[in-house]
Amino acid sequence: MIAPAAQASSRLSRRAFDVDAVRREFPILSTLSRGQPLVYLDNAATSQKPEDVIAAISRYYRSENANIHRGVYQLSERATLAWEAARRRVAHFIGAGSSDEVVFVRGTTEAINLVASSFVRRQRAAADVVLVTEMEHHANIVPWQLAGAATRPIPITGAGQLDLDAAERMLAEGPRLLAVAHVSNAIGTINPVAELCQIARRYGVPVLVDGAQAAPHLAIDVQALDCDFYCFSGHKVFGPTGIGVLWARQEHLTSMPPYQGGGDMIDEVTFERTTFAPAPRRFEAGTPHIAGATGLDAALSWLEAQDRDAVARYEEHLRDYATEVLTEIPGVRLFGTGTERAPVQAFVLDGVHPHDLASLLDADGICVRAGHHCTQPLHRALGVSSTARASFALYNTTAEIDLLGEGLIRARKVLGR
Repeated sequence: MIAPAAQASSRLSRRAFDVDAVRREFPILSTLSRGQPLVYLDNAATSQKPEDVIAAISRYYRSENANIHRGVYQLSERATLAWEAARRRVAHFIGAGSSDEVVFVRGTTEAINLVASSFVRRQRAAADVVLVTEMEHHANIVPWQLAGAATRPIPITGAGQLDLDAAERMLAEGPRLLAVAHVSNAIGTINPVAELCQIARRYGVPVLVDGAQAAPHLAIDVQALDCDFYCFSGHKVFGPTGIGVLWARQEHLTSMPPYQGGGDMIDEVTFERTTFAPAPRRFEAGTPHIAGATGLDAALSWLEAQDRDAVARYEEHLRDYATEVLTEIPGVRLFGTGTERAPVQAFVLDGVHPHDLASLLDADGICVRAGHHCTQPLHRALGVSSTARASFALYNTTAEIDLLGEGLIRARKVLGR
C-alpha cells in the first residue's frame, strides 16, 4: 500500500525523528487491545502519557503529598513550591510575560467558562455578541450563550478554512469578544490566529484562543499572537486529566471578579463582606489538582526536551501520508483539506455509519473517534451528521496508518460495499 515516494519520505522523517525511541517512553503503546497490538489514533480526544509523567504523579503521591499555601511544615512547603514551579513551566511554554498571568483550572472547558462568567457576563450589554467560528467545539459556544451573549459564527470555506474577509466584516461590527480555536478538533484546520488578533485589535475586540488542540503540536507564544486569553488542557498535551490552563493579560485578571468562592482565594472574610486575593489565586478556589499540576509540569518538560521542529516535520508527514492512504480507498470522503492543518483527519466511508466503522476497527485494536466530535454546527455546515476521525501524535507511525487503511478496506468488504 505504501507508494515509493511515501517510503522515501518516511525514511527522511525517520532520520530526523526517532519515533521508535519515543514510543518506548509510552508504556500503554506496548499493550494489546482486543488481542491485537494497540493502534491509538484518538489523540484529539486525549493523548497517552510518557513514563516521565506517570513517574512524577506517582512520586508526588508517594513522597510529596500535602495541601499547598496554608501549611507551615516542610511537606506543605515542598508541595507549594512544586505547584508554583508548574505555573512557571506553563508560563515559559506559552511565552507568557509573567507566571502571575497563569491560572490553573480543570481544563479548557473550565477556562472558557471562567472567562464567560467573569469577563463577559459581568460586563456585558443587552446586545452583546461573541464572535465564534463554524468549526468551534461546543465548549467554545455554549458558555457564551450561558453568559447571555449571542454567538455569531464566522463561516468556513469548502476546504474547511476560515473566510477571513467575512471575519473582518464581522469584527468591524464590534462584537464583545472573538473566541476562536487555534486548531479545529474535528478537521485539523490551523487558524491564522495572529492575523485574526491583528484585525480584532484594529476594532478594539478582545480575543480568546482555544488552544486545546494546538498545544501538543504547535509552538505557542501568547505575546506574539497578541491575544487576550489563551487556554489549553493538560490531558491533550501528554499530561494528566483534570488540569488545564487559562492565560490572560494581567489587566483583565486584575479587573475580573472571582469565578468561584472558597478557600485560598480570599484576602479577608467577614460576615459583612469579603476581599479577594490578587490573581491568579483569586481564581483558584479550594484545594486544587496539585498532582495534576505536577504531572503537567513533567509533560511540558518532556515535550520541550524534544526537537520541536523535527516533531512538527514528522507530524506533517503523518498527516500527508494519512491523506494519501485514505484518498486511495474507494468510497472514502475527507473533510478539512486545507494546507494549514494539524495531524487530524475526519472522513466518512460511503454506506457505512461512522459508529459501525469505529466498532469494526476496534475489533482490530484500532482506536478512532466517531460522532460529531462536539462540533454539531460544523457537521451541519459539512452536510453530514457524523464522521470518523483519526488524529495522530508524535508517537504514531505510518505502519499504523497502513493498518487503518487496511481496516477500512475490510470494513467495505464486511458490509458488502
